[in-house]
Amino acid sequence: IVAGDEESWTKFAEIFDPVVDARHNGYAADAKHVTDMDVANLSTTKVDPTGKYILTSRCRTGRSVRGFKLPPCNTFEERRAIEDIVVKGLLKLEGDLKGDYFPLRGSRSYKAKPTGMSEAMEESLRKAGNLFQEPDSTLLLSSGCGRHWPDARGIFHNKDKNFFVWLNEEDHMRIISMEKGDNVVNIFKRFAKATEVIAATLKEAGKDFMQNDHLGYVLTCPSNLGTGLRAGAMVKVPLVSARPDFKDVCAQMKLQARGSAGVDSASTGGTWDISNADRLGYGETTL
Repeated sequence: IVAGDEESWTKFAEIFDPVVDARHNGYAADAKHVTDMDVANLSTTKVDPTGKYILTSRCRTGRSVRGFKLPPCNTFEERRAIEDIVVKGLLKLEGDLKGDYFPLRGSRSYKAKPTGMSEAMEESLRKAGNLFQEPDSTLLLSSGCGRHWPDARGIFHNKDKNFFVWLNEEDHMRIISMEKGDNVVNIFKRFAKATEVIAATLKEAGKDFMQNDHLGYVLTCPSNLGTGLRAGAMVKVPLVSARPDFKDVCAQMKLQARGSAGVDSASTGGTWDISNADRLGYGETTL
């Protein structure tokens, strides 16, 4: 189940509230969400002191721009307007976040790059796990997120390629901070700074993120409400992940295991994307 716009969550609360409650392991219809982006509240314990298991770590969240419908039913023109307003903001980023925007190959929506990125660049970004693929999962296709593909979809990244913003995939924006190894504190600092700057640039343009006290940041899928946060790592654990109950073991620790290419994908060589299962009702630093 997905939402078509911000109002859907309240207009159709009768159907959405039980789904949100079930997905987030108990979240009442009158519950209030908390947010905490204070880096000082993060644990500094090393996640992988041996350096043998964690390939990369990342923080990812979604954000929606208020005033537009969500990807399951926004129009061709709306998608282009979202791209235009968000990219203008991203191009204002400075310091270690400074970078450029690259539309997907075949997108005709961005005047500065009228045919999108090259095939070689797309392949390189995808191979490194930094770019979403054309939707082929049941979830994305049946929800309508693949309409008019690849128009007005693209990726912004900084020079060091450790900060990315995906545009118009399952959500208006996916904001990602990542790097090799397990330096979660460093990753979160970049992540917190980026979300703050993007919010400020949207406000300058008279726009804002979709957000409310009950659901936190409002996104397309019930699983991503609240913080929208997936803080996780690409982990190579071929032995323990060979156990038939591996995903259950993860679930007991409030973790979610996904294959190496994201939702609905298989693992390759014992490599899994392990992240927090909960997104709603807890602050970012807690998760």
